[in-house]
Amino acid sequence: MKKFSLLLLIVVLQSCNYFEKQVPSEKDLLDQQIKEINWKEVDQYPSIADCEQLTNSQQQKNCFFEFMASAIQKKLSVDTLKILFPKLDTIEVKVTVNSDSSMQFEPQFPRDTVAYDTIKIDSILKIKLVDFPKVNPAIKRGIPVKTQFILPVIIKTESKK
Repeated sequence: MKKFSLLLLIVVLQSCNYFEKQVPSEKDLLDQQIKEINWKEVDQYPSIADCEQLTNSQQQKNCFFEFMASAIQKKLSVDTLKILFPKLDTIEVKVTVNSDSSMQFEPQFPRDTVAYDTIKIDSILKIKLVDFPKVNPAIKRGIPVKTQFILPVIIKTESKK
């Protein structure tokens, strides 16, 4: 009986080694998590209050981009750009929504453009594009993040005769 108990004790002690697993280090776990993150996409796009009532994330995204394009177009529809640059019909605007909900606007021009006074257009944008409704920043893994996107904004619309 003593031999059996001793044998059983040895088997139990040895079998504990089979159940031991290597615990990954904190650095390995962190590296694995970082590799799994898609850094080019956010979990939730920036939004405004009117778009947050939509349940589908794609509809929320479309609502926000449509709102931004139309709001910028309305603010720029005052005759300033039309008079100074009559041939300018569309302008691309880089919109930056910071994590603190502040926004910045920057016109995007082709690198070799000399047709327009880019400094003047930039200053007009800075003057006109103010007082937007509160924009909630994009969310990535539960944290507000900065996002940038380029919107084509139509300056010259065809008038009905």
